[in-house]
Amino acid sequence: MIETLLVFVLAIALGWPLGHYLARVMRGDRSRLDRVFGPVERVIYKAIGTDPGRGMTWRGYAKAFALSNLVVGLVVWVQFMTQAWLPLNPDSIPNMRWDTALHTMVSFLTNTNQQHYSGQAQLSYLSQMVGIVGLQIVTPVMGLAIVVATLRGLFGGRTPASSTDDSSVAGVSARPGMAGPAVPKPASSRHGWPQDQATPTDARLAADGADRDLGNYWVDVTRATLRFMLPLCLLWSVLLTWQGVPSTLQGGPAIAPIDATVEMKEQKIPVGPVAPMVAAKQLGSNGGGWYGPNSAVALENPTPLSNLLEMLAIVLIPIAITFMVGPLVGRRRLTAMVFGTMLLMSVTTTGLSMWSEVFSSTNHDIALMEGKEVRLGADSSALWSSITTQVNNGSVNAMHDSLAPLSGGMAMVNMLINSIWGGIGCGLQQFLVYLLLGVFLAGLMTGRTPELFGRKIEAPEVRLLALLILLQPLVVLGFSAVTLAIPSITGNSNPGFHGISQVFYEYTSAFANNGSGFEGLGDATTWWNLSCAVVLALGRYPALIVPLAVAGLLARKRVAPESSGTLHVETPTFALTLIAVIVVLTVLQFTPALVMGPIAEHLTVYSAAAAAP
Repeated sequence: MIETLLVFVLAIALGWPLGHYLARVMRGDRSRLDRVFGPVERVIYKAIGTDPGRGMTWRGYAKAFALSNLVVGLVVWVQFMTQAWLPLNPDSIPNMRWDTALHTMVSFLTNTNQQHYSGQAQLSYLSQMVGIVGLQIVTPVMGLAIVVATLRGLFGGRTPASSTDDSSVAGVSARPGMAGPAVPKPASSRHGWPQDQATPTDARLAADGADRDLGNYWVDVTRATLRFMLPLCLLWSVLLTWQGVPSTLQGGPAIAPIDATVEMKEQKIPVGPVAPMVAAKQLGSNGGGWYGPNSAVALENPTPLSNLLEMLAIVLIPIAITFMVGPLVGRRRLTAMVFGTMLLMSVTTTGLSMWSEVFSSTNHDIALMEGKEVRLGADSSALWSSITTQVNNGSVNAMHDSLAPLSGGMAMVNMLINSIWGGIGCGLQQFLVYLLLGVFLAGLMTGRTPELFGRKIEAPEVRLLALLILLQPLVVLGFSAVTLAIPSITGNSNPGFHGISQVFYEYTSAFANNGSGFEGLGDATTWWNLSCAVVLALGRYPALIVPLAVAGLLARKRVAPESSGTLHVETPTFALTLIAVIVVLTVLQFTPALVMGPIAEHLTVYSAAAAAP
């Protein structure tokens, strides 16, 4: 209990100033740090050929996001398949099989880090440092950039774009075959919106129906990476190295086993630059560890303090992003509503998980300790499993396949909701989807015209949001049904209720871009690699781009003046309504799958415990 309080208190205490700093970074405010980061940023802008003063419409922003993912993804995929011939491979790791390399690339590109391989045995140092850690730093920032652009759109954008022609691929300087008109650079401002943004008032005075400038994708990603993500990762890397997490480029030592009677004469201990990767995987809502068992391995998580630091890192930035919202858009009460709603859901599911694992009638079953670290304890395992699935992190300090049935069920619920803190950017983005639908439904129930921040939510926006909500059950339940229907491809290690949970959990985790798994599943096959790669992409890109498109459509609309009939979203009443909408849209539609999996398994274990003498 003390560890739980420490994690949440420290995350909130550190998240508040960090969120305000992040708002200044994403607004582009002038600061003393410009002397350090400014020259580096200008070199990057010149190298990629972008004008930092040029804005983008939502279409241009989405194109830039897609282009960056495509280029980076192809490079990393090739690297995994050729790592045996590349440098920094002292342990002579062979090339990855093409389907495993494809799944691994898509998994890390989507900020999921679902692993169908064992990192210490199947990736070279270069692949870990460049391919894996590089994506672990950049991909969360890409999600952050998208949600910041969405927030700009919901409040009218920065300034009207001069043209809706997006052939210039999102702010990259015009080249042959990529010509397109630039968006004029806005006038400077010392207060509110920064020097490279128009004020919300300026945006609202723009001609109705004109496309709005939602920012420059390349600038947003560059600033957030250099000024926010990298310094935090460096700090956490130093702290974890101090606690004993390996940080070396030397090959692993070979030692003789303690038991001289075993056939194995020596064992090679895999090490490497582990601490920087662990810092990135925890802070960036990534989750993929250097070692196969992740932070359950003592080398990756050696002490109680490292355990606390790694859990704190999981929730720190997602909580900071909730505190970023108010300063970024100029509505402080919006931060209170977002933070309060997420905190209430977080405390509820965390409490239920810890009760199931530590205090329920099934916790005395000794079989439940299989897969857990005795040195950390069941309560720490329950806390980690809860916050890692509330956030799109997926790292573990115990095997989720060994959780009590209801603890595993709560982990699934967290991922189905996917906005209890959520991943960096994508968690808040999913929350905005629920917010828009909540406003629409509340408006219909109360006889008000559905509108958010003065802009009407009409049929085109609702259709896009409805398609996004329907995508989750179609993909998760569809792939689960196909896999369970064909035993030769299922690969589960339990034919009972837990076997259903293993398959359902894997696809739920992939769609939620979480990455954790019930690792009794034999998922290192071509079917699992390819099917999960599809689910990973469907869970990532529509969830980021569709809300951005909705915000772009709303930004073009006339702002209605606030009146006595206006629905106020920054109230406790609406927050509770929003939670009800989230439960109905996510948990209830998956109730049959949860009943056939973790709930049925819990009743089986409970019956066996009750029948025991």
